[in-house]
Amino acid sequence: MALKQKGTDAAADPKKRRRVGFSGIDAGVEANECMKVFIARNPDEAGSANSTSLQPFDLNHFFGEDGKIYGYKNLKINVWISAISFHAYADISFEETSDGGKGITNLKPVLQNIFGENLVEKDEFLKTFSKECEYLSNVVTDGNVIKYGASIDEDSAVEIVRVELQGAAAFLYCRLVPLILLLVEGSTPIDITEHGWEMLLVVKKSAQASSSSNFLVLGFAAVHHFYHYPESTRLRISQILVLPPYQGEGHGLRLLETINSISESENIYDVTIEDPSDYLQYIRSSIDCLRLLTFDPIKPALCSMVSSLKETNLSKRTSSLKMVPPSDLAETVRQKLKINKKQFLRCWEILIYLNLDAEDRKSMDNFRACIYDRIKGEILGTSTGPNGKRLVQMPSNFDEETCFAVYWTQDGGDADDQTVEQQPEDLKTQEQQLNEVVDSQMEEIVEVAKNVTSRGKDKLSVSCSV
Repeated sequence: MALKQKGTDAAADPKKRRRVGFSGIDAGVEANECMKVFIARNPDEAGSANSTSLQPFDLNHFFGEDGKIYGYKNLKINVWISAISFHAYADISFEETSDGGKGITNLKPVLQNIFGENLVEKDEFLKTFSKECEYLSNVVTDGNVIKYGASIDEDSAVEIVRVELQGAAAFLYCRLVPLILLLVEGSTPIDITEHGWEMLLVVKKSAQASSSSNFLVLGFAAVHHFYHYPESTRLRISQILVLPPYQGEGHGLRLLETINSISESENIYDVTIEDPSDYLQYIRSSIDCLRLLTFDPIKPALCSMVSSLKETNLSKRTSSLKMVPPSDLAETVRQKLKINKKQFLRCWEILIYLNLDAEDRKSMDNFRACIYDRIKGEILGTSTGPNGKRLVQMPSNFDEETCFAVYWTQDGGDADDQTVEQQPEDLKTQEQQLNEVVDSQMEEIVEVAKNVTSRGKDKLSVSCSV
């Protein structure tokens, strides 16, 4: 048997001292790494990792400034949300806790801040699949089913129901808030006590007699009607969400088409979207471009613009061409299709691109030159000489290549107030940044154009043929 080497008595040798060790400060764990969220459509899926997993855009921002959880070893947080009642329960497991210098994160108030009163214990959570199955039926019964002409194959079991955000519908919205916070970046709950709120629900009738509920919520949109002088109403889409298990089935498209149908039938002034995501804007522009392709009043101006781009030579930048529609045309589009001016101008450029030959280098260069001039005008203004807007690169610890300032200069000021002339390197950086923005917008235009082409080939056949 091997013997362990005996240690030397430190007291016998005063030159030797015992070493004192310090444990490292707890580095914490990011919430995104240890927390998962699932949706359960029946009691059997509750507590199972085989349930449909949701992909929250960011869980870290719920946990303090650095998004980390401290004091736990091998922490796992699994949360299940009921697809019937939208209650939730959390299963938290870890090996041990210890204060590593940053304290021990109290998980309960953070989870309650996300899920509110929806967060319950597991036993109560399982009971909600049978106890809470009628309230959704009551919301649907009290609402109005919207008939619409969808551009995709319809599922007869799927309906869009319009409800005012009060009573049972307001109660349902409150239960949906955690999903909004988890899945929609930068979202905040709306104030349902404010007058004018409605909700459009995409629901599906259950085909199973044994189902715990007659309906499933597939998605929804919260819209607000507000006054427009002198006697009209504008409609703003504040939130729109299709639940992850049902995404990719065209329900978001149906919601937008239904909102457009409502705005036209009720003579709404126009429709806007509050801070849309890139993907939502992509879908919206695709829908509006398809509507505009069959809108006869825009064709003369559109064909004239396309012809000018094909015939004009902008390569030497000695001439300019503004790619904008007549002002009265934007008003006609708003009145008839309820597309607001900003959205129409975005679609106008896409419609022009659709009517150009991508292989025609001259017309494509002219098109890009017009996009460049527009963006430059929006950022720097159109003034020349000492007056006008200026863009200068600014030092920053974040990203020195993408940080800049825009400021306004004027004639006639004191010498101390005059702006220092831009150096060649500043102008070069400015040009590079502008081209990057132009390239990004060109990519967006091309992507929407591809989608419109694939969905509206019959409509493209009757567009400009100049």
